[in-house]
Amino acid sequence: MALLPVAFGPSQPQARHTYSALSFLYRFFSTSTSSRSSSQFHRSDFTGQPFTGTYEPGGRPLGPLGDASILGAPTLTPKALKEHLDNFVVGQERAKKVLSVAVYNHYQRIQESQRREDEEHEILQQQLRRELAESYPMEDEFPGHQQAIPLKPPSSGLGAAPILDASPLTLEKANILLLGPSGVGKTLMAKTLARVLAVPFSMSDCTPFTQAGYIGEDAEICVQRLLVAANYDVAAAERGIICLDEIDKISTAKVSHGKDVGGEGVQQALLKIIEGTILQIQAKQEKSARVASSPNPSYPTNSPLSGGMMGDPSSTSSGGSGNTSSGPSKPETYNVRTDNILFVFAGAFTGLQKTVMNRIAKGSIGFGSPIRSSSSSFSLSSGGRDSTISVKAGSDESKLFEKHLPFFAPQSPDQPALTEFNPLDLVEPTDLQTYGLIPELVGRIPVLAALSALDEDALVRVLKEPRNSMIKQYEQLFQLSGVELRFTRGALREVAKSALGLGTGARGLRTVCERLLTETMFEAPGSSIKYVLMTEAVAQRKSAPIYLTRGQQHRFEQMIAAEEEAWDAKMNKDQRNDDGAGANGGTGSFEEYREKSKAAGVM
Repeated sequence: MALLPVAFGPSQPQARHTYSALSFLYRFFSTSTSSRSSSQFHRSDFTGQPFTGTYEPGGRPLGPLGDASILGAPTLTPKALKEHLDNFVVGQERAKKVLSVAVYNHYQRIQESQRREDEEHEILQQQLRRELAESYPMEDEFPGHQQAIPLKPPSSGLGAAPILDASPLTLEKANILLLGPSGVGKTLMAKTLARVLAVPFSMSDCTPFTQAGYIGEDAEICVQRLLVAANYDVAAAERGIICLDEIDKISTAKVSHGKDVGGEGVQQALLKIIEGTILQIQAKQEKSARVASSPNPSYPTNSPLSGGMMGDPSSTSSGGSGNTSSGPSKPETYNVRTDNILFVFAGAFTGLQKTVMNRIAKGSIGFGSPIRSSSSSFSLSSGGRDSTISVKAGSDESKLFEKHLPFFAPQSPDQPALTEFNPLDLVEPTDLQTYGLIPELVGRIPVLAALSALDEDALVRVLKEPRNSMIKQYEQLFQLSGVELRFTRGALREVAKSALGLGTGARGLRTVCERLLTETMFEAPGSSIKYVLMTEAVAQRKSAPIYLTRGQQHRFEQMIAAEEEAWDAKMNKDQRNDDGAGANGGTGSFEEYREKSKAAGVM
């Protein structure tokens, strides 16, 4: 018994230290674990305790601004995009609004998805830091060691646990379809936005698209071009914008024999790309680079001694283990997801106006039936260049159009007597299916925007108002040769009138200008000509362009002022004549009655 104090006496201080350490760990876990379970701490949790716990600077604050976006106010707004489009595209107000809203929502989806990815990554990092701070050292000492105390108590509920889906709200994309005749600005709007967007943008033509396995381009080529525009950055390409032009050229065609590989087959291939899938894109090597890498031409042969190629000494090695660096390298494969890629479709859809009018128009047979205007019937039946219909404000036709309009059109108090309506504004998915698009493809394009044909006034604005207008281009072109070129208002009106007769929209303006200025562009450079004036008579091809030399600037300005005064006098006279004809009302009413009678078959 005398040995006991000797054996256990020295161990009492160590036991006291052990008990103190255990009690400290118990108090530490009982206080800090509950406070770390949430992202916020309270002052009462640290009463009588040292500085324990962690601080997360990336957590969301409480209060009314807790759910506000951390990105701040957006710098790119739909109004800013529309103002930018106004500098290059004349008219088409609704189409520009629709396209601006779609691009803005695409930006918002990209920023929100990026914010969620960053937030999930930050939450994962916080969880790892907390587990590292709260784990007991002995539990991680041996691999596979079980936890001494379960951190989560077992569930006391009976039956199967409920299925919990913690996935956030998904923002789906809304693809766009732009409809309108040729030369109204569909492609120009897409190209204009491509210059200012911070996301990759690519444009493809649907005309050469064919079904997979046939001669032509596969539908996946549009995603490959987007990947090239993103410099093979897959993450950037997955959030880009693809514009598919001439979508009406892949409508279903009735083939007497064989298979429609360029119509319905292409639409079926586009379905999975638009909806969202993973495509394997191969970065093909350029032909020029392959030719430059092998200076000696190689030709295929069936000789077993040449390894399949004639003229290539490196191919004669057994098993192909010779000089492999001279051959083309293996193309790299990229996996691109198309879930977040925005698709913008554009097409002329020639003849779709007639389908729309036949759907909404009432019959005109029998007594008391409404009579359709002959001008509208002619433009729709004969495929006229004018895709708009002029109807009287407050008439039955006007009410019919307003009834079928898919959007609200405000009525202005100073509304003119004749209102212009675009039949393409009334397009429904059933009309597109009748035209030749399959229902699955139409359902994946929820937003439709119609563009109207350009009239004479709009063509005059196209000539002079846009930032890169055609008149400014020709003036800059002549200025490079030291020649000043000027167009009068009468000349611009005549150019627009001639372009309207060509039926190619705004593209016809360049045709008319080239015809007028070809002789001048041949004579002016390198000569004594300093000033060139294009008047109304010159645009009507009644006189030659007016050339002036150096020192005749004052005469040049006087001639311009005289032409403008003559044009103003002519416009005032025409305005007075129109007002007088409208006050009398006899001629206009008789002409309208005769046109309606012809449409009804009475005359």
